[in-house]
Amino acid sequence: MKKLLSIVTVFLVFVSLTAMTMAAGEFKFEKETHDFGTIPLNKPASFEFKFNNTGDAPIIISDVAPTCGCSVADFSKTPVKPGDSGIIKVTYNAATSGPFTKTFTVKSNTKTPVKILTVKGNVE
Repeated sequence: MKKLLSIVTVFLVFVSLTAMTMAAGEFKFEKETHDFGTIPLNKPASFEFKFNNTGDAPIIISDVAPTCGCSVADFSKTPVKPGDSGIIKVTYNAATSGPFTKTFTVKSNTKTPVKILTVKGNVE
């Protein structure tokens, strides 16, 4: 009896996990890297990464983490339904002159749960 119960439990877990991965949202970004070019010193630069949900379940973004304290991100806090679009706005504080490349780690419930967005440029 224990063996049968174990087999049924394993089967139900497998079916549940398979169903959860099949019904998931998926990001389709217009672009995942943005080049600001040359920007002035001490003038923050912002860019909006636009995306569509090409999956069959709502996308829920749990966090967008910049790689340093010189950048911030703002993102849709409400679920993005299948077929709808959303925005992740990133801002780089151009407080130091020279070239820069900064990344933002997007965590979500999508088929690809971690996505990296990049901004780069040169501060003069």
